[in-house]
Amino acid sequence: MPSPSTLPAAHPLVSGGTADSPLITAYRGGRPATRPIWMMRQAGRSLPEYRALREGTAMLDSCLRPDMAAEITLQPVRRHKVDAAIFFSDIVIPLKLAGIDVDIVAGVGPVMGEAIRTAEQVRSLPELDPAALAPIIEAVGIVTAGLGSTPLIGFAGAPFTLASYLVEGRPSREYLHTKALMRDEPETWHALLAWVARITGTFLRTQALAGASAVQLFDSWAGALTLDEYLTFVAPHSAAVMQQVEDLPVPRIHFGTRTGHLLVAMRDVGATVVGVDQFTTLDAANDLLGGTTPLQGNIDPELLSGPWEALAANVRDVLQRGLAAPGHVVNLGHGVPPDTDPDVLTRMVALVHEEG
Repeated sequence: MPSPSTLPAAHPLVSGGTADSPLITAYRGGRPATRPIWMMRQAGRSLPEYRALREGTAMLDSCLRPDMAAEITLQPVRRHKVDAAIFFSDIVIPLKLAGIDVDIVAGVGPVMGEAIRTAEQVRSLPELDPAALAPIIEAVGIVTAGLGSTPLIGFAGAPFTLASYLVEGRPSREYLHTKALMRDEPETWHALLAWVARITGTFLRTQALAGASAVQLFDSWAGALTLDEYLTFVAPHSAAVMQQVEDLPVPRIHFGTRTGHLLVAMRDVGATVVGVDQFTTLDAANDLLGGTTPLQGNIDPELLSGPWEALAANVRDVLQRGLAAPGHVVNLGHGVPPDTDPDVLTRMVALVHEEG
């Protein structure tokens, strides 16, 4: 077994498979010959081969079948020639592996068997048995064997976003119960997020040790918070997740939507790369971060369904603004919409490689 702060000898970053790839070079602040690109939600409903493979299999079940999860992870790399794979999973998978009653409901999203809103419920939350992570380790192994020199990115949902699902019981736009728990029962809130941070950190570290060359922490809903709320109620727990992987030599990306006002705080929890959505330009983000942090982003995903000329202009603008940062990996400002024409994605990747 490797020591706690080292990667296994067969890990792609150690064996040399991905250490000099364009993606890892850019994440570490370098300027590869070709600007790397991958896309959030590149593996999923936009691909007909994904829909065919998933037919008859529930979403969370597909994440926990190593052969299926691996194949879905590899599909967009084959089709689009992107510079990284993102591990196919769901942010609620660590909750499910810990024993939480959760399912993905079509047209709704993650729905909990019961909302978690009391101190007693939080005290009763089960800890994650490391043995439950065996399907994740197996799937990552299959993926990295199939990727060769293309890096795999591991990912997990950040404590605030996962806690919001737990407290609300389902996706929410207002976060009324979440903010009430933060405000009225801070001890219970911090206990809940500490639990989420433990299982999320374990999930992220498992992927890194199994072969992921970088990891990304998604805080999809953090944009609903003020800076003071984030610093008081969220940042310590996101930092706890990052601390579980900071001894490993893998880049750590942190991303949220509508988080322009939080970028510095999100970097300071322990990220080495900051993901930027389409509502903050890359040069503005670079200025906010002091010109010292590699960036990821931020093509507007809404343009994927419009005229090619508008999308191409946005791609070129993103490439130009990305030059301000010490390193830049091209991505979307959020995930690929499910109705996106995959041929448009392939064409966009080719444009980035030609002009970046």
